[in-house]
Amino acid sequence: MSKAVLHRMELPHYTCGYGTAARDLLRDKGFAIEEHILRTRAETDAFKDKHHVATTPLIFIDGKKIGGYTELRKHLKGRR
Repeated sequence: MSKAVLHRMELPHYTCGYGTAARDLLRDKGFAIEEHILRTRAETDAFKDKHHVATTPLIFIDGKKIGGYTELRKHLKGRR
């Protein structure tokens, strides 16, 4: 079973829909998911700076940086 690491934003008054969609897609594809939830704006901004990304979620599969939800869909296209 492949392992996915998912970093997604879930603030007190906002949950990123792309993050939950990525989680659901990974589950549907049978991945073991290690989920990291970014719960504050400061935590989210520090994460984005550290990983040089403009948005969340950020997904890694088997240690390889995939990107966000759109890149995840492309990566998984055709995968059973």
